[in-house]
Amino acid sequence: MTDNTSTPPIAFIGGGNMASAIIGGLIRQGLPAGQIDVVEPFEPAREALRQNFGIAAQPAPTAALARAGLVVWAVKPQTFKEAAQATAAHTTQALHLSVAAGIPSQSIAQWLGTQQVVRAMPNTPALVGMGITGLFARSGVDAAGKALVEQVVSTTGQHVWVEREDLLDAVTALSGSGPAYVFLFLEAMTQAGVDMGLSAAQAHQLAVATFQGASELAARSDEAPEVLRQRVTSKGGTTHAAITHLQAAQVPEHFIAAIRAAEKRAQELAAEFGA
Repeated sequence: MTDNTSTPPIAFIGGGNMASAIIGGLIRQGLPAGQIDVVEPFEPAREALRQNFGIAAQPAPTAALARAGLVVWAVKPQTFKEAAQATAAHTTQALHLSVAAGIPSQSIAQWLGTQQVVRAMPNTPALVGMGITGLFARSGVDAAGKALVEQVVSTTGQHVWVEREDLLDAVTALSGSGPAYVFLFLEAMTQAGVDMGLSAAQAHQLAVATFQGASELAARSDEAPEVLRQRVTSKGGTTHAAITHLQAAQVPEHFIAAIRAAEKRAQELAAEFGA
């Protein structure tokens, strides 16, 4: 965020972990804390914002929100409608960015009385600046609005725009829920290491570093993951023994089915929490 003079004040409705990750990124990139407003009803979360960022968050919406050029919605899906109804009168001119899972942009637009709505699906590695966020913009969002959203979400990692809103369900299933899949594999790899005689600390370090290194190798390579896997898998070797065992147990097929189950649940949540 190199030109802070062109960045409008930004308001956050909700000041929990994801909001804090974005706020921290904005401040690290030079946005003054005085240009950030936060509404957070939970007192310990307000205190954390004060201590970590010097932000005096408010427990409820006030007319001060009218200065915001961008409002970031970081509330739980089940409280979004109520929060929107309490806030809408103060934010009619703003661009709105929702990081709340499952709420359709049509519902958000209806509750807030504006078509300037972008839906985002971030993931928890945003907390360490290595997240990836799926983005969808309604027709009321212009190029400048998209650029502002990109500027904000880039503080937490990468981003990908999708052309259809229903594709955010796929983003949710793949990358939104994805860190938990990685953690599950890390749990299993660590336990296997312990079972083979390594200490828990050694097994954890080896497993985490392997995921980090393999992911970085895949990111830098022009070759498909299938090709990279084959390069490590010598016939009759140790890797071949492990991979053939996983394939015989249909682990890849079960893994794909699990991701599709997450997609289905994302669709159900949209129906449940929408207008």
